[in-house]
This record gives sequence, structure tokens and C-alpha cells, in this order.
Amino acid sequence: MASAHPREDRPPAVPLCLDELLAVLRGLAAEARLIARPGDGRVRVHGVTLDSADVVPGDLFAGLPGRLRHGADYADRAAGAGAVALLSDRPDPRLPSLVVDHPRRVLGPLSARLYGDPSHALSVYGITGTNGKTSTTHLVAAGLEAAGRRVGLAGSLETRVPGRAGRTAVRTTAEAPAVQRLLAGTRQSGGTDLVLEVSSHALELARVDGTRFRVAVFTNLSPDHLDLHGDLEQYYAAKASLFRPDRCAHAVVNIGDAHGRRLAAETRCPLTTFTMGSEPADWSARVISADADGTRFRLRGPGVDQEVRLRLLGAHQADNAVAAAAALSASGVDVTAALRGIENLASIPGRLERVDTGQPFLAFVDFAHNTGGQGRLLPFLRSLADGRVIVVLGATGERDPRKRAALGATAAHGADLVIVTDESAHSEDPAELRDAVAAGALRGGRAAVHVEPDRRTAIFVAVAAARPGDVVVVAGRGADQQQTSRSGSRPFDDRVALRHALLERAETFRPGDSEKGPGVSVP
Repeated sequence: MASAHPREDRPPAVPLCLDELLAVLRGLAAEARLIARPGDGRVRVHGVTLDSADVVPGDLFAGLPGRLRHGADYADRAAGAGAVALLSDRPDPRLPSLVVDHPRRVLGPLSARLYGDPSHALSVYGITGTNGKTSTTHLVAAGLEAAGRRVGLAGSLETRVPGRAGRTAVRTTAEAPAVQRLLAGTRQSGGTDLVLEVSSHALELARVDGTRFRVAVFTNLSPDHLDLHGDLEQYYAAKASLFRPDRCAHAVVNIGDAHGRRLAAETRCPLTTFTMGSEPADWSARVISADADGTRFRLRGPGVDQEVRLRLLGAHQADNAVAAAAALSASGVDVTAALRGIENLASIPGRLERVDTGQPFLAFVDFAHNTGGQGRLLPFLRSLADGRVIVVLGATGERDPRKRAALGATAAHGADLVIVTDESAHSEDPAELRDAVAAGALRGGRAAVHVEPDRRTAIFVAVAAARPGDVVVVAGRGADQQQTSRSGSRPFDDRVALRHALLERAETFRPGDSEKGPGVSVP
């Protein structure tokens, strides 16, 4: 299993011998065995990883069952890199083996123990939901920093600890050993808080097991990731599992969302509610207005009634900001001080990120990759447009096939021109993905539909077709910088491609040219 990053700086662990780890495992699992030579129980473990390319001498290597390969198949590589033992559901003759039936389920608590249970020394905020997780994570971190806290952050965009440069994230929520290393690194760096974006995959796959959350935030729920969860009920159950008293000390829940209202009724954690709607809640955002310069609303909560002016774009950011304020208040942070940081947060990469080269229309890149995200995005873009709304989008492969046509239909309902293109097909046939999205778009609304397989060309087509007063959005990938297909991955950043297209238009599009742009034939 290849590592996506060079070996990260390791915070100090609490070395434990294999006999001690076996005792920990027996407290976590009904059955645990150490299969080893006499005396191997005294071998000391100094860290843990499930990536053979990330092993350093003294590590416990976790070989987990996978969709395509079993992690234990890489035990020889791990041993060669210095691993001293294996954790798996099967032994390996090359390493002393701690064997349990479900190793993934014990990996988080075991990693936490090896790193001294770092979440107990920090205030950890977990942000989950379908949409708004990344923005809320960054808003909470900005508020904490403005209130004088030393903050670590981990989400779909970056991972960082206090005093160090951030690094690009590989996935929304890292695997359990990396989460515990991040927590320990934040503690080691003098951090006081860590804000963690928690995906449904992370909850389903036990990546945050062993982490104690001071506050858990629920933003909203709409159909997504059903390829993993099967149906919306199981998706909800994965999200709701974060809001148990054994996992979090305080729940902060959006009751403007139907699933949020259900969660608020079901959780047994101390509860704070928030809303952008008319429901009675502890915190609310009212009198919301949003334009191309920012978002304004009235924030009301215990001891707070003031206007907030966000630099972030879109009315939905008021929802994310009130979630952040509620979370910070629930943990005892001075909300007035935190709001200064929330208001000063200028942008979040790939979240309604504006690209401007002086063109006579607005152009954005946004992560909206599901119908819930589109439902928040497109009405706002319509409010900005004096002319048309032009959307470039596709569907990611190896994800729930049921949402592909719905993506196209929602886009066609909210836009005037939909350009269907490739996203990251992974192992799937990109033509089949395009066909499904385009079929939904053709059935979904009044928008004209154009299909262009090459994403760079599709972005050029959208830009060349734009007229003064239009709004162009390249949706679905946000700040992702890799496009993946059967032939592998290639660097591709929608923001860079959009900027290049705008500059190319500026060079070739002169006054008096066709309104639709030179050499471009679209509806």
C-alpha cells in the first residue's frame, strides 16, 4: 500500500510491550491472541500504522482486510522496514502477531493508548453531516484562534498542528493511527484544541474510535455515500453514532434539518440546537442576505444578539457560521472574541472560490458534488446572475450510481446551461458516467445540455459561452488537485484550469465577437 505522503514527523508514543497490548486488546475484543515465539511478548512497540510505506522501526503494522487486497499481504514489506509485530485477523510467520476477529474495530483505541490517549488532553471538535463540514471546520478553527487558542485542524483540505505548515489531506478523515498521531502532535506542540472533520466513512470504518470529543456538530443530511451505507437510514445511523455519551460530551445539532430534529430527539448527550429557519433553537441566524461580496445575518443565542458580516460567499455560510458559534459557546469559548475570527475568514479553498481575471461575468469553483450541495449553491448563484447560470459538472466513479442522474437533474433545474464532463472515473467507464448525468439533466429541467468529455475543454466551453452578467461555476471537485481514471492519476486543479480559460478568452475575445465566444457552438 503506497503512502500518499512522506513519513510524517512522529510524536512520541508511550511504548508498550506486546503482552501489555494483548491485555488492552482483550479489554476491547472478546477474543485476542498473541501468536509468537517464547519471549516475544516483551517486544516493545513504539508506534502503529496500517500503511506499509509509512512503517518506521519499532512499529506495530496493522494488516486489515480490504476491498481488493488484505493488508497482511504487505507484512513482508512492513517487516523489512522495521515493524516489530502485526495486528490482524490472521497471523504471519514473519512477525509476532496480535490476532483479533475485527482488527479495524480495535485499531483506534489501541492507537490512542499507544499515544497516551491524547484526545483527553485537548478540546476536540468533531464536525459531521453531508454538506458544510469543511466550511464549519474552518470557521470553528478561526473562531478558536481569535479567542487565543492554539488549534490543530484536520479535514478534507488540509491537516495541520500548531506551529507547523499544513499539508494536503489525503481523505476527509485520516485512518485511526494518523488521527491519534495528529492528536498527539497537537498536544506536543502546545495545542489546546483540535477541529476534526468527521466523514461517514470514518464513522463506519472506526477511524475516530478511541477519540473523545468535547463537542460534536451535526450540519445536515441528504442522500450521499449510499454506495457504502446502502440506504439513507444506514447513512443516518453512521452519522448519529458520533452523538453518543461515550463519544462526545456535548451535541450541537441543526434542527432546521429533518434528520437533525430526529437526532436532537434521540441523542442522550447534553444538547445545543441551532437553525437558520423558524424553529425555536438555542442559536439562530436570521435576516440573512448574501451577495458577491459576502454574507450578513443576525446571530442570536444566549447572551448574543448581533449582526455578523462574513467574507465567505453564500447564504449557506450563515448556517455554517451559526453552527460554529453554537459549538464554541457549548465548550465555553468567548463567542464575541471568536466571531472576530469567523468574520475575518476570507475564503476556503474550493468552496465557492471566486476566480477573477477581469472578465465581465462571475466565475467560481465549488465542491458541490451531491444534490444537497447543489440545492444550496444554485439558488445563490441565480441571485447573483443578471444573465444565465452555467454549470460544469460530472460524477465521480465508484460512488453511488443512483445519484448520477439526480446530479444532472438538479443542475438542469437550477441552471440555464449544463456542461457534462468527466470528473474522476476511477475504474469505471467515464462515458457511462457522463451518459447517466446527461440523461438526468435532459429530463431534469429547462437548461440546455452539452456533453464534453475532456474537463479542461469543458471549462473552456463554459467560459467562452459566458456573456456579461452570467455566472459560471465549475462544480464537484473543489480544491481537489488529482483527476483519477483507469489509466492512473494526473494533476488537475479546476481553479487553475478555470483561470487559464479566462485568460485565454481575454486574449482571443475582442469587442464585436459573437456573444457566445469565438469558435464555440453550444446552445
